[in-house]
Amino acid sequence: MEAEVRVSGRVRRPRVVVHPDRRVEVVVPPRAPRGTAERLLREHRGWIERQLERLAPRLVLREVTEAAGRRQARTLLTAVCERHAAQLGVRYTRVRIGDQRTRWGSCSRTGTLSFNWRLVLAPPRVLEYVAVHELCHLVVPDHSPRFWQLVERTRPGYREERRWLRDHGHELLAYTPATRP
Repeated sequence: MEAEVRVSGRVRRPRVVVHPDRRVEVVVPPRAPRGTAERLLREHRGWIERQLERLAPRLVLREVTEAAGRRQARTLLTAVCERHAAQLGVRYTRVRIGDQRTRWGSCSRTGTLSFNWRLVLAPPRVLEYVAVHELCHLVVPDHSPRFWQLVERTRPGYREERRWLRDHGHELLAYTPATRP
């Protein structure tokens, strides 16, 4: 089994990581014994194979450049945020579009809502759920039951949308943008 081996002073124990783009990486501490990576790959082979199967591409994604995706994301997310912010009675300072490796959105204490541009590749209802999720953090800054009750009131079908992201989000994160329009 092919795997990248990376030595990191930030880990105490060796670990196997299966990335959204299906790369397998073994991260080991600097003083790990020789052969640690090979042993880990052997011991975790079944788990790695299950993860790779789960990450098998299932979606047909349209081609979009990153620049075009960012523009679309800004337009769509700004409109959704304006509509739902009024409904929730909250104010945000700005919408930021980024290329986060592991997050779909975040909400800062200053009211900046940050979103991953790849949300434009998801169904519109999923993009809307992520926006509502972040707007709800302006009311409840954690993931307490009170937060999820607010999300449920604002977006009753959110569980399906959240499940879609869990099942297919890795494909969006692994998406390589088109190089030209």
